[in-house]
Amino acid sequence: MSKRHQIKARAAKVSAATDAARKSFMTGDSFENFAARVGLQANNQNAASHYTFDLVSRNRVQMEAVYRSSWIAGMAVDLVAQDMTRSGIELVSDMEPEEKDKLNQALERLQIWNSLCDNVKWSRLYGGSIAVMLIDGQNVSTPLKLDSIAAGQFKGLLVLDRWVVQPSLENLVTEYGPHLGKPKFYTVLADAQALVNQTIHYSRVIRLEGVQLPYWQRIAENGWGQSVLERLWDRLIAFDSTSSGTAQLVYKAHLRTYKVEKLRELIAMGGKAFEAFVKQMEMIRLYQSNEGMTVMDASDEFESHQYSFSGLSEVLLSFGEQISGALQIPLVRLFGQSPGGLNSSGDSDLRTYYDNVAAWQDCDLRPGMTTLLDVVSRSVLGKPMEEGWDFKFNPLWQLTDTEKAEIGAKDTNSVVQAFDSGIVSRVTALKELRQSSQTTGLWSNITDEDIKEAENDPPPGVEGLELPNANPGPKEAPKPGENEPGGA
Repeated sequence: MSKRHQIKARAAKVSAATDAARKSFMTGDSFENFAARVGLQANNQNAASHYTFDLVSRNRVQMEAVYRSSWIAGMAVDLVAQDMTRSGIELVSDMEPEEKDKLNQALERLQIWNSLCDNVKWSRLYGGSIAVMLIDGQNVSTPLKLDSIAAGQFKGLLVLDRWVVQPSLENLVTEYGPHLGKPKFYTVLADAQALVNQTIHYSRVIRLEGVQLPYWQRIAENGWGQSVLERLWDRLIAFDSTSSGTAQLVYKAHLRTYKVEKLRELIAMGGKAFEAFVKQMEMIRLYQSNEGMTVMDASDEFESHQYSFSGLSEVLLSFGEQISGALQIPLVRLFGQSPGGLNSSGDSDLRTYYDNVAAWQDCDLRPGMTTLLDVVSRSVLGKPMEEGWDFKFNPLWQLTDTEKAEIGAKDTNSVVQAFDSGIVSRVTALKELRQSSQTTGLWSNITDEDIKEAENDPPPGVEGLELPNANPGPKEAPKPGENEPGGA
């Protein structure tokens, strides 16, 4: 054997010995105590625990049943969708104010926010939904071309959930970008309310997936996500079961017992004696009331037992907190009640929830809204959005009158100081004041005519300058001999 082969053989033996040593000293990452049978790997009841697939998102009828019958499931689906679409947007652009008003009016007239709300709802309930941009005169199976949109062509959105469209699972988007790997077309089934049996190009839809899944699970769901109810299905059943069980206890809160000697023999014997006993019980039930009297044999005994409901409210609250945590919706919003403890108002919980809603808006709605606003602009204004435009979702947190007054006073003072110091013109000051009215409600009566009139004002700082006289008077005549040779 050559020296080279000897080195290789020796290295192989060392590697095998090292692997054997590693296996002999291999330990788990969790705490184990085999003597006390504590830990996931020990022989105990907890070691048999594991997770399985619920797959309730695939059962459309089950999803519709829980949405219609369980109020907590309906709130879990509807609340986030309503909060994501109820405040609208604010356009950030240099376009004229009347053009911004036209765009906002078009969004309201075409019920865009209601359609987007439905799109979010059905994506949360079923795990997937699309909103189709309806452009009159265009073939929905072709890619969207913004330049071909004429005035008045956009007619609104059509919302189709995952159960009325069939995505093209084999024909996927191959262009690099955010849609890479997504279905390229959606075929509308015969049960849909519109566009029946038509094929829709992906560029014309606003697609939402509910809870997004890993690749192989997404493949199992025909490219869709899962319902938000699937993760909390066991907690939802526990909450409704506890509520129903508590309601059943009300019927047993007042138990009454009646002791009768030799009752077993009386029942076994039957006949008139048993019929007389049954008649006696019926009379007691008939006449026993707040003012009634129970007449019984001297040897019989009648007792009443009261049931205490202590501890049930804590159990219900505990299940409610688990649902609230799973949905990331605070108790004050989901159940309409303030939490206990030092923070009894729940304001901090609401602020955190509204921050989450803002993140969901940017993640789910912003891409589709960007394309949608460009479509609306071409249809309503007859031109694309101006270069450098943007938008932001209006905040959900509403200011109190005191907070609005304080912010209004600070904004007004800042604008007035900038104008008095000559930094900005009166036009800019008026525009800033009117823009602040969206937050504070002040200075909303500044009209476009006021701003146009201010445009005729001289530039700031001109009043303090000494300008040359544009129209000089007649030149003074020279004194006699002043211009003569040798004169003074």
